[in-house]
Amino acid sequence: MTAINDAHCHFFSTPFFASLGGARALATLGWDPPGSAEALADRWAAELDRHRVRRCALIATMPGDAASVVTAVTRHPSRFVGFFMVDPTRPDAETTTNAALATGALRTICLYPSMHGYAIGDARAQRMFGLAAAIPGTAVFVHCGVLSVGVRKKLGLPSPFDLSRSNPVALQAIATRYPKVPIIVPHFGAGFFREALMLADMCANVHFDTSSSNAWLAYHPGLTLADVFRRALEVAGPDRLLFGTDSSFFPRGWNREIYERQAAVLGELGVSDEVRGKILSGNFDRIFPAQ
Repeated sequence: MTAINDAHCHFFSTPFFASLGGARALATLGWDPPGSAEALADRWAAELDRHRVRRCALIATMPGDAASVVTAVTRHPSRFVGFFMVDPTRPDAETTTNAALATGALRTICLYPSMHGYAIGDARAQRMFGLAAAIPGTAVFVHCGVLSVGVRKKLGLPSPFDLSRSNPVALQAIATRYPKVPIIVPHFGAGFFREALMLADMCANVHFDTSSSNAWLAYHPGLTLADVFRRALEVAGPDRLLFGTDSSFFPRGWNREIYERQAAVLGELGVSDEVRGKILSGNFDRIFPAQ
């Protein structure tokens, strides 16, 4: 069996749920309380074992929650790679990002321009790329396209995101300025697939993660997930695709259905074992070598 690494899992911690209403929110959702960061980290490690997943990225899913993922990575350093969300419009963004990276447990800065209302070319956002460039091995994850936060929908909370700030083309100038910083665009651009392909064609440091249901395909009549993988392989090549699921909460845990669907697509396309291995684990290991 080809080894599996997951480049996109969310660490829905107790502080994260507290920001949504705590126990009341969990009761509405019917999800398990996460407990301490240590307990949640152990549960994720056991979940990876159950599905024979070697390693995964864990994303701190709100600004200010980096410490939860630091705890998880410190507890299971061979299993987890730490990602953390940053809102560069906050006055303390540069200070807190530097402090987070200094822990050594966090290796990817996650930016959500449409969520936090800034242009990716904004000087405040550009500083985040500069911080990443100063520490070799640090990547930047930039969410482009449609942003749908399922937990907020289920709780009836508004999601006032600005889609106009989500075009991958806006990344081209800054990706060119920092060619040694790996840039990860999740969900193949989440609806801006053509633009994401253009970006990847122009910038060799841009990678796609394959995560989620990729429901954005509804915006492209006739386009199938197999078509998406085929075109991404043609434009970006096999070294810049990172398998991911977008797994997040328990009791569902790791979303094996996403893996099975994508594995079937790779089989349908007849990709070689070498290419399959790169997408499912090798590219992740190259960008985030085990420490």
